[in-house]
Amino acid sequence: MTTGQISDPAHTGHRRRSERALQAVAFDAIGPRYDEVFPDRTGQTACGDWLLNELALGARVLDVGCGTGEPTARQLADGGLRVTGIDLSDGMLATARRAVPEAELHRMDMYDLATPRAAAAWGVPQLGPDAAGSFAAATAFFSLVLLPRAEIAAVLGRVRTLLRPGGLLALGMVEADLDDAPLPFLGRELRISGYLREELAQTLAAAGFEVEACTGHPYAPASTALPPEEQLFLRCRRTT
Repeated sequence: MTTGQISDPAHTGHRRRSERALQAVAFDAIGPRYDEVFPDRTGQTACGDWLLNELALGARVLDVGCGTGEPTARQLADGGLRVTGIDLSDGMLATARRAVPEAELHRMDMYDLATPRAAAAWGVPQLGPDAAGSFAAATAFFSLVLLPRAEIAAVLGRVRTLLRPGGLLALGMVEADLDDAPLPFLGRELRISGYLREELAQTLAAAGFEVEACTGHPYAPASTALPPEEQLFLRCRRTT
């Protein structure tokens, strides 16, 4: 291997952080229009009902990519759960803080969950490595689709670290054979990943989760720039 072919992990990490930051800026501009494009959240709220039925009042739940706070953070907080949400978009967080003022919301890169960067870069030690096992459940509805598949696997493993044994994960993904593919969205270009459902179940198993239920919902976003999609909603449990 020549010098020009040697991979530089630090350089790659910096580039990927810059790419995620650019996507966050896109969501700053998109803001509440996101909810207009996806008005039907039946599958998502059904997962929220599952968590409310499974968890005791006051249980801690981590919302990964909380967006505007609707419907998940709002639903879970109204149901008596303690919600901690993260998002990298300042615009989305501003909306979420108005919608769910009782939730604990932080600007943070989800890739840094359960790592020292949670405290060092973002000032959120309660989401760093010392917080292992401190959450009863986590949700991630269509936030992981913004990562390449390799990063999705890493983030799933880090979410697992933050969950207590037997902790729950409610996950929303798009069923598609995509890895970091460009897609136009409300006048912006995002990079999107997806899995076929069998492959997604294997990815979750490798990260330490058992899929207890998976439902598919055909969905046509309210935007002419986006094709119809199959949304997957998975109810998972940490296996060890």
